[in-house]
Amino acid sequence: MPLTFKPHGGLDGLLLVEGPYFPDERGFFFESFRADEWEKAGLPPLVQDNLSRSRKNVVRGLHYQIPPKAIGKLVRCSRGRIFDAVVDLRRNSPTYGKSASIELDDAGNRMFWVPAGFAHGFCALSDSADVSYKVTGYWSKEVDAGIRWNDPALGISWPVAASEAIVTAKDAALPPLADAPSHF
Repeated sequence: MPLTFKPHGGLDGLLLVEGPYFPDERGFFFESFRADEWEKAGLPPLVQDNLSRSRKNVVRGLHYQIPPKAIGKLVRCSRGRIFDAVVDLRRNSPTYGKSASIELDDAGNRMFWVPAGFAHGFCALSDSADVSYKVTGYWSKEVDAGIRWNDPALGISWPVAASEAIVTAKDAALPPLADAPSHF
């Protein structure tokens, strides 16, 4: 069952990944990942699966890892609904500092590929949301970094007001893009 890979958001490297989805009276079935098709599309190997659960209005991000341990992420909302956002951090990119977003939910077989060089974050839109993501490398505290989720310079239209967002102290203290060191 083939996966499709479509450019998304006008930023080089971002992909909407979709696959066949078979709902019936029992529920549904789909293949959530195929390494052979991933490789055929020329994308880097995925080495780890992560899962987070968030309640409504939780904002996680905008996170990334710096080189040499920068990672790409294949993001899926496996339960509920999320607003997913990314920012291009690649200084030599014509879209440096630009953002893109997408809503993902558990109704279908849709994923969002976020390559290394992007900051990534999301907001839970449903009462509870499970987000699973396959990554190209392992998390490392030494290279963990981020930028402020609600930096107005990013132009992200978050679906939650800052006063209602549930954000960790660590994420709230992240710098705006203009003050973040350049790593890419």
